[in-house]
Amino acid sequence: MSEFNLRKPNPLLIVISGPSGVGKDSVVQRMKEREFPFHFVVTATTREKRPSEVNGRDYFFLSKDDFAQMIEANELIEYAIVYGDYKGIPKAQVRDAFASGQDVVMRIDVQGAETVRKLAPEALLIFITCENEEELEDRLRKRKTESADSLSLRIATARKELQRLEAFDYVIVNQDFHLDDTVEKVRAIIAAEHLKVHHRKVTL
Repeated sequence: MSEFNLRKPNPLLIVISGPSGVGKDSVVQRMKEREFPFHFVVTATTREKRPSEVNGRDYFFLSKDDFAQMIEANELIEYAIVYGDYKGIPKAQVRDAFASGQDVVMRIDVQGAETVRKLAPEALLIFITCENEEELEDRLRKRKTESADSLSLRIATARKELQRLEAFDYVIVNQDFHLDDTVEKVRAIIAAEHLKVHHRKVTL
């Protein structure tokens, strides 16, 4: 009688993405609060720190010179200019987490998610959205974190990002006041991926 051994699942590279205003930050924050066993990537950015943000927790806030050095050294998985500032994902964090067997969760914009897909075709891409364009615009206006011009740009960009859904593996509608339901759907997707016969394998 042959011995039956189950393979240990490969660590997943999980991308949480979607347009501005749909609640990506809230989803990832609730996942952290519930102490899900993932490594949550901290994005590097050149934008100014907001009063409520903490360097090294919310972002790594870098000068443009420091960011340029990371680009030249090929130390970023992906990077892009977002509303005039650079954002990028340091490779070292992901490699270290994979080496310890941890799944990695990244919260990035739609453009960044598509770049990750090209670099790592086996990444798991989850698109967070809301009911429709009208709700999305209303959420962006209620944030009151941008000037009128900046808000118009975010709304226009978000509308275009909604059209990029086909580039993703899963879509979740993050309904108002149902954050825990959204987070549970993310957890269920990840659990199901680990139960697949043919596991995703990401190499960087």
